[in-house]
Amino acid sequence: MRLPRKFIKATENYNEFHAHLPAPYLRKSFVIDFPTKGELVIAATGFYKLYVNGVEYKRSILAPYISNPDHYVYADRFEVDLPTGENVIAIWLGNGFKNNPGGYIWDFEKAAYRGAPSVALTLRDGMGTVILDSSDGFKTAPSPILFDDYRFGEIYDATREIPGWNLPGFDDSAWADALPAEAKGQVRLTEARPILVEKELKPVAVWAEDEGYVYDFGESNAGVCRLTIQGEAGQRVEFQHGDQLKDGKFYLNNVWFVRDFWERDKEIVHKDVYICKGDGVESYTPSFVYHGFRYVKVTGITPDQATPDLLTYLVFHTELHDRGGFTSSDDMANTLQEITRRSCVSNFHHFPTDCPQREKNGWTADAALSAEYALINFDPEVNYREWLRNIVAAQDERGALPGIVPTGGWGFEWGNGPAWDCILVYLPYFTYIYRGETDMITESADAFMKYLRYLTTRADERGLMHIGLGDWCHAGRSNPKAPLELTDSIMCVDIATKMAFLFDVVGMEEEREYAKAFAASFREAIRRELLDKATMTLAGDCQSAQAMGIYYGIFEEEEIPGAFAKLLERIHAEGDHLDVGVLGGRVIFHVLSLYGESELAFRMITRTDYPSYGNWVARGATTLWEDFHPDTVSSMNHHFWGDISAWFIKRLAGVQFNPDGTNHQRVTIRPAFIDSLTHARGWYDAPAGRIESAWEKLEDGRIRLDITVPESVTATVILDGVAFPDGESEKVLPSGQYIVK
Repeated sequence: MRLPRKFIKATENYNEFHAHLPAPYLRKSFVIDFPTKGELVIAATGFYKLYVNGVEYKRSILAPYISNPDHYVYADRFEVDLPTGENVIAIWLGNGFKNNPGGYIWDFEKAAYRGAPSVALTLRDGMGTVILDSSDGFKTAPSPILFDDYRFGEIYDATREIPGWNLPGFDDSAWADALPAEAKGQVRLTEARPILVEKELKPVAVWAEDEGYVYDFGESNAGVCRLTIQGEAGQRVEFQHGDQLKDGKFYLNNVWFVRDFWERDKEIVHKDVYICKGDGVESYTPSFVYHGFRYVKVTGITPDQATPDLLTYLVFHTELHDRGGFTSSDDMANTLQEITRRSCVSNFHHFPTDCPQREKNGWTADAALSAEYALINFDPEVNYREWLRNIVAAQDERGALPGIVPTGGWGFEWGNGPAWDCILVYLPYFTYIYRGETDMITESADAFMKYLRYLTTRADERGLMHIGLGDWCHAGRSNPKAPLELTDSIMCVDIATKMAFLFDVVGMEEEREYAKAFAASFREAIRRELLDKATMTLAGDCQSAQAMGIYYGIFEEEEIPGAFAKLLERIHAEGDHLDVGVLGGRVIFHVLSLYGESELAFRMITRTDYPSYGNWVARGATTLWEDFHPDTVSSMNHHFWGDISAWFIKRLAGVQFNPDGTNHQRVTIRPAFIDSLTHARGWYDAPAGRIESAWEKLEDGRIRLDITVPESVTATVILDGVAFPDGESEKVLPSGQYIVK
């Protein structure tokens, strides 16, 4: 398919906080001698809305796929109906990432690619003949969207609407000519799944507060509000979005960074504005923004207008389908599973973001920490594949990776390092483990080697690494207790080990051996410099250090009992509470289960006192939070603590798919019949079909175990603490119901 390259724009100027520039309309009319179907391919460096003869053609909300336009510009394809006579192609352009002054904290306002959004399109008939392209005299005019910013919001003035602008018969002779534009990035047809509306929510409560009204939608999500109002001409309705109340009142500080521009930002951030035209019932849905929120504060309305029907929450995210799940007899565990899944999807808009309100950035560590549980619960691999291409494109000439992708250049000096950069291998690794796909491996293999060679230039004289962020968001409300040189060096071992595994999968033997030697070198340095072999204690003497050391293979097999005993000692010293950051939190529960302490892990997760996941729920959480602080929470919708969902499915229900990574036709069923549960069920839709493990304790003390596996999958059932009637505790079994005791 020939993709369009002739870009146009409305102006040389672009939107600023101090100088608003309306989102432009563009249109072109043309005549067709006979009715036909056409193929229209459109690429945009910002966001676009496309109309053909007034009919909107829409693949995705916030289209096209978001990228650094100097690397890739994404295109969408449509089949359009063209009747005889005059036809009109009309486009509405939003700023997207091309012009994002609201991202100033991450230097997006300084990005080399910053400028007015541009668009390119080609329309062909059924024979492939070009009917028109974007260089064929498009006209442009300002639209009623006076301001749009990806992070801050949108201002829409309905009094400036231009009726019929996208229809045949409209006189555009007074409109300006569109200008030619340049786009450096490679034009790619979008393969990623679209952003779609999942559901609509009505408020569960509305109350007056100060000069406005607060709408509570009952749960945190991501999307926008549709406003429905009968107002006076010129009435200005402002609605600002937040995810927290403080002392019972709408609270905004935690969804933005209190920096030098706070006095300006607090008035405009996460705010959409609608100016009524006053001709009856009006409806407005923002076009080029989204927000993460539970609460909306509305000002500029009368008491009579402050009804529940004023706002409707359109919850949207990338189209993700269910692929796995978990339920049990424990309400807290079920709630945590639910809010983990909600956090995952509300932080997925084309690619995984850290939070849907404050940043909306593609933070690499956040996605790495969530990759396995996301792949068990949903089907994100199509969008992972596209995002990985952008990650590889962001790698600099040294081999370094930024902490956020896409970026305008920020994130190389702060915000990255091995625990973040591991996304480069985690996406293809876990996608291969769970789906068997190898394309991501081969497409990224050169980037793997480039990154490993880069790391060799950053190791210190002891062979250790300490160049990036460490055990972030420590639950104990302290700085990370595990030293950066330990967590960075352990992650170097893990990155190289996973790369060696993937190189082996695709038959790249020389690269495999290089990666294996790299991993061995860092493991040796850790054991030499950071391990007290007398006590089996890693540097930091803390929960994260011990759990990561065990999970990532730093200890020898015979050393693990001593190392695990030290981990238990550190847990008990905290009253069986978490005392980890996100890196330790990703692995600690799996380590406890691997060595017979699933009951302890479950108690640490579900207890309701601080710090714990259950404490979040007790405090009203409907999504996972960024941190465990007992008072102010930085963000109330983060997903990087969500691997508890994978733990529920793999360790409690016991569904461990492809356990050694070498066979997608094998599963280990190894449930944990802990005292805290009377029943549990977990399932995963593998490439061969559904795998399910459900168990229930019976009144006579026995346990009923129900297993479902596809005929082509071999299931090895391993029981801990109980046995089958014949005394065996490990069997290869088909689907069926089994009694154990």
